[in-house]
Amino acid sequence: MPLFMDIHIIPGVKARDVAEAHRQDMLLQADHACSCMTYWIDEERENVFCLIEAPDKEAVISMHNKAHGLIPHKIVEVSRDLVESFLGRIYDPHHATVSEDGLKVFTDPSFRIILLATIKDPILLRHELGIAKANDLLNNYTRLIRQNLATFDGREVQYPGTDFIASFTSASNAIACANAIHKAVQYEACLKISINGGEPIATHNHLFGDTIQFARLLNFITHDTRIAIASIVKEMAIKDHCQNVFHLSPPDEVLLQQLFNTLEANWKNADFTVSEFCTAMVMSQSQLYRKTMELTKLSPNLLLKEFRLEKAKALLKEKRYSIAQITYDAGFTSPSYFTRCFKSTYKILPMAYLDLVG
Repeated sequence: MPLFMDIHIIPGVKARDVAEAHRQDMLLQADHACSCMTYWIDEERENVFCLIEAPDKEAVISMHNKAHGLIPHKIVEVSRDLVESFLGRIYDPHHATVSEDGLKVFTDPSFRIILLATIKDPILLRHELGIAKANDLLNNYTRLIRQNLATFDGREVQYPGTDFIASFTSASNAIACANAIHKAVQYEACLKISINGGEPIATHNHLFGDTIQFARLLNFITHDTRIAIASIVKEMAIKDHCQNVFHLSPPDEVLLQQLFNTLEANWKNADFTVSEFCTAMVMSQSQLYRKTMELTKLSPNLLLKEFRLEKAKALLKEKRYSIAQITYDAGFTSPSYFTRCFKSTYKILPMAYLDLVG
């Protein structure tokens, strides 16, 4: 049966009230073919996340409505393994106390600090260093990251893709872990680390999707070996841990997200040029140039080109498309121009890269 997580945003929410609502859910769960597994409550952030096995989202809504009338603000289907690796449990916490009237009351926030380690594309590494040396480097990185996760109480998350993702309950531990990794690695330019914090569900339909996406943006724009941390993490961390880190102000984070949302919506369109970029961002050409240089160290034109090249590289890895098709799907105007840009950026021809995908 599918597993769902929902979010309830409840001003002034208290742990005992949630425990009572959960008990009411459990009294009716069989009537709706549901199984209420557990929940997370954060009184400070005024949210509750429920984990429920159910035939569909409608059954979750119906059960909640009849039990206590608290309709979820959003429901997403989740993986049992991902929930456990991000949050550490899929059942009630062991420390929960039972009151005299039989209520299991606990406060256990779902907010997590997410460390994202982006290792340089393994295909490009093997092209540059040779297969044996590149594989040794990748294996050493993996070993080093896992050793430090164990030291600093991080949880490895088995998330789709090539990035290494870890979950922490402590911002200071996450930053200390990142610092330890950076001090120990060789070929620092091959590894970027960013740290962000967030809740399991926001606008994305994937668990911690918003948090991970913004961490990826931070890694994308970081052009040195400093660790990139989101402002929300910086506020939570001990000041001593915040040396040699890169961070943006909250307004600049909002602008960065807007820039990349605009790119995400338009990268396939070959007619989307810097002029259209300015229009979409409601900025003059000089304003857009100044802000993209400040935030990414790239001009709008170069930012758009690098974004398209990364998308094209992802399409090449799928091995389902010809070079010509990828050229136009990624918003380039001709195969020759795409090949020239790809070779200039990655030091390898697209066809040679495709041959190495395996």
